[in-house]
Amino acid sequence: MTQPPQPSGRPPFQTVTPGPIAPSGSPTAVPPARWDAIVANLESQGVTGTPELVSATAVTWNSGALGCPQPGQSYTQALVDGMQVIVTVDAVRYDYRFGTSDSPKLCKR
Repeated sequence: MTQPPQPSGRPPFQTVTPGPIAPSGSPTAVPPARWDAIVANLESQGVTGTPELVSATAVTWNSGALGCPQPGQSYTQALVDGMQVIVTVDAVRYDYRFGTSDSPKLCKR
């Protein structure tokens, strides 16, 4: 006869409820603060057209480089929840990356 498991004194395993970022690769909405930051960044570069959203995807980046490392820079080597937002202005594509803040990083490749 099998004995029932004995309590170990530890709390039972619990899963963590996902935060505000959708699972990696999932389409997501662009928060207003992030959209405003994209528009401001485009304006600071002299881009005057109206940006059009192509895609917004929740991503877990494998480092602080947000999937777009720059030569000569060092980055935090940790998983970073964030998002990738692709916009176009006058048929020019802009690839913005976000980590945990609302500060965009324009990925130029």
